[in-house]
Amino acid sequence: MTRLPILVAQTSATGIQGFLVSIFPIAAIVLVFYLLVLMPMRRRQRKVTEFQAGLKVGDKVITTGGLFGQVTKLSDTSVQLQIADKVRVDVSRAAIGGLQGQEPVVQPQSGGL
Repeated sequence: MTRLPILVAQTSATGIQGFLVSIFPIAAIVLVFYLLVLMPMRRRQRKVTEFQAGLKVGDKVITTGGLFGQVTKLSDTSVQLQIADKVRVDVSRAAIGGLQGQEPVVQPQSGGL
């Protein structure tokens, strides 16, 4: 009769170990997903945000839509670009893709229309 409590204790310990062994692959997949997908995406988004916040009047930029222009006025959410003599357009800060002559900060989306 003394063996029964020992047997119950071993069964509960085995249950916990079995749970840990079964959850390990899921935790590993989540970790790999975070390292390969989420971290680079956060890093890229931080770089884009810093670039767009650092725009100044006189910068020659290209928009994500392909317009080339020079920044003439800045506000919190928009940028005014001079795209030709006496032609100025307002675009969202998010639409600025990079500086002219350099690699774009905002990478074009694959696929689409």
